[in-house]
Parts: sequence; structure tokens; C-alpha cells
Amino acid sequence: MLQGGETVLTAVSGGADSVALLDVLGSLGSPWSLSLHAIHVHHGLRPEADADAEFVRALCARMGVPLSVERVSVKSEPPWEGLEAEARRARYGAFREVARRVGAQRIATAHTADDQAETVLMRLFEGAGPRGLAGIAPTRGMLIRPLLGARRADVEAHLRAHGLGWVEDASNRDTRFLRNRVRLEVLPFLAQAVEPSIVDRLVRSAALVRGMVDALERVAARELQRVGRQGAEGWVLKTSDLAGLPPEMAVEMVRQAGRDLGYSGALRGHAQKTLRRLLAPASVRGVLRTGGVTVERSGRWLRVGPGHLPPIVPHDFPVPGDLALPEVGMTLEARCFPRTEGYAAPREARVAAFDADLLPRRLHVRARRRGDRFVPFGGPSERRLKSFFIDAGVPRWERERVPLLEAAGDIIWVAGLRRSRAAPVGLGTKRILEVTLRPEMTSRSPLAGPSREG
Repeated sequence: MLQGGETVLTAVSGGADSVALLDVLGSLGSPWSLSLHAIHVHHGLRPEADADAEFVRALCARMGVPLSVERVSVKSEPPWEGLEAEARRARYGAFREVARRVGAQRIATAHTADDQAETVLMRLFEGAGPRGLAGIAPTRGMLIRPLLGARRADVEAHLRAHGLGWVEDASNRDTRFLRNRVRLEVLPFLAQAVEPSIVDRLVRSAALVRGMVDALERVAARELQRVGRQGAEGWVLKTSDLAGLPPEMAVEMVRQAGRDLGYSGALRGHAQKTLRRLLAPASVRGVLRTGGVTVERSGRWLRVGPGHLPPIVPHDFPVPGDLALPEVGMTLEARCFPRTEGYAAPREARVAAFDADLLPRRLHVRARRRGDRFVPFGGPSERRLKSFFIDAGVPRWERERVPLLEAAGDIIWVAGLRRSRAAPVGLGTKRILEVTLRPEMTSRSPLAGPSREG
């Protein structure tokens, strides 16, 4: 969790666990060269919230630990995952922001072995798979849980021995919340009626499953880097690559892609079922939106990324010259030169050559429109652009992001894919206009593969 020398952002609610965490990390500060910074998140949900914040301010002042008190608003309108889930999302968002602000390398939270046992039991009741039964991860990116091996009773004994007080959250005794029912009713019953060391048994099971999940994550991360492509649209994968993997591996790769983009990666209940349907070989198209991330299948492509991708906006394109298309991370470069003997039209998909004297000096670039048609070079007849995109394997989310080069109202190039019959380079051509589509990003889109011009 720590190697020494880190700046550690420590979450302090004022409860016993978080006070003990701050005390323990404080005792390690000098020998481990740690720099501590505390954060208290004020959700504004309880009458005691202001008093809790004042308690934490006084505690940190006595310990000499700098403190950030962050007020957050908890989402209360649809889509809504419940008060606890939304409060957690707001809280962890505040953790990440303050960690960035103070330059922290680690974020420490005060989860204990009792929290772990409660979590595993709750996930079991929900019918969770291995990831849910693995419980709380000891480390997850910047997050560390130094007290995860400690029992809550030992934490309180430590505080009493060191003369440290804490605040009690009255909502922790509200059995309307599932975790509180598990803590106050279910686990005590199981300890009395089934197994006195039930908490230790559940923690041990979680550790065993965690080892399996960690191994799956390592392999999935490696596979994602091997077969996936990352760009403005998020992560894009070929469904054929996913179909060649065990289903659990494919699901984990999608989850890893979401986490890599900054989303929670949580896939529960209906989201798991929907994702597995999207990954099924018989699936052709579909969308899953969960936890802020969109998983979208279109033909042979699967995308994991933001919900909205900006389309191409209309641009005038005086040629020769360059035209930046920042909305898709591309640039069109047009150069004009005399035709020389032996000139051969380029074969790369991202370059198109035209007879410059058959085109106006000002072209136009736009996104597709309903009913668009063009006449592909070398093709037998006019085609609907929609059917052309389908046959070319262009995923749905990319179709409004493909630049269409227009001359006098006619599509002369579906950029990066196919030019039209307009202004062909022939024996009578004197000047050539070459237009090149260049990516501004190091990643490649699904349109970047080679294809042959007619």
C-alpha cells in the first residue's frame, strides 16, 4: 500500500474507524516520510453534519494535519441508484479532486474487516458473482484500505487506549439501510446460531476470491492493450477478438476499459445481463449505459466510452490549404501541383486525388444527412451512404464523424473510405489536387485500416 515518501490523502468522517486511521498513519508519518492531508466530506444530509465537520477540524488541528472540508451535493433525481450509492459517488469524486489538488499519490479510507464481512454478505444476498464476493479491494489504483485486516472492536480499543474520541453517526443504526440490518441483525444472529467467527470466515473467503479476481484483471488488462484501440470515442474493440475469449474475460475487458476512462467499472444486475447479451455472438447492435459509461455494439465493433460523441460540424474548405477538424481529432490537408509524367493516384485510403481544374476553389466538409447518396469511384451506380457505411463496417457511432468532402453540393469523397467518380485524374489532367486525412491523435479509429480505392 505504501512504500514511503508518499503524500496520503486520508478520509476522516469523525467515526471511530477514520479517527484510528488518521492516528495510525500519523504514527507512521516520520519513520515512513509520509505527508498526510485529511479530507472530510460534508454531504449535508444529516442535522449533525456541521458538528461532525467541526469535530474533524479540531482533531486535525491537534494532530497538525492539514484538512480540506468538501461540501458535496448528492444527486436526487433520475437516473438514481439510491441514497447510499449516490452519496458514495459524490464522496469519492471529492476524494479524487482533492487528491489532485494536493498532489496525493494515495487515498486512504478506513474500511475494516467488519466492513468487508458486511459487504460480502450483502453481495451474496444480491446474487453477485466473483467480483462482488471478493468484497472491498485492499488497494485499487490510488485507493488503499490500511485497516481492512482489523476488527472494529480492536479499532475502538485502540482509540480508548490512546484517549482518542470519535463521533457516532446516528444513521448507522437505521435498519432501513441494508448494510445496517446486516451489521446489527444478520451478522450477530449468524455468529450466535451458526459460527462465532463468521466475520473472519467471510473475510477469508473474500481474500481467496480476490486473488482469483486480481489474476483475471491482470490478464484482461493485458488483452485490452493488445486488441483494443483508444481514441476520442473511448476504447474500441473488434467483437471477433472478444468472441475468441472466455466470456468472463470479455466482460472484464469491458469493465477495465470503463475504469481506464475514469468510470467506476461497476456492473451489477441488469447491467451484467445486458453486457453479456451485447457480447453474445448472435448480437449485432445494442447499447448499455451504466455508471456514466456507454457500451455500444455496432456490427463487428464494440465501443466503451462517453455517451455523446461530437459529430462533424460544417466547414468551408478553401483549397489548397489545411482544415482542422477538432471535433474528430483530424485534419484535412489539400495540396495542388502540376501533373507529371508517370504520376499514379495514391492507393492509401486516407489520400484522394482529383483533377483540380474540374473542382471549385472552395469545397465544403460536413457530416452525413438522412438520404445522402454518392457515386463510388469504380462502382456500378449511385449508392445510399447509409448502406455504404454498413457494408464498409463503419460503426454507428462513427457515421456522423466521417468527414464528407463536397463540391457544389455533391459528395466527392467519403474521407478515409472511398472517393466518388467526380473529377477523376485522367490523361487530360494538368493539375492535381491531393487531399489527405490525417489524425491528430496517436490512437487509431476503426476507419484507419487500409482499403483500396477503386
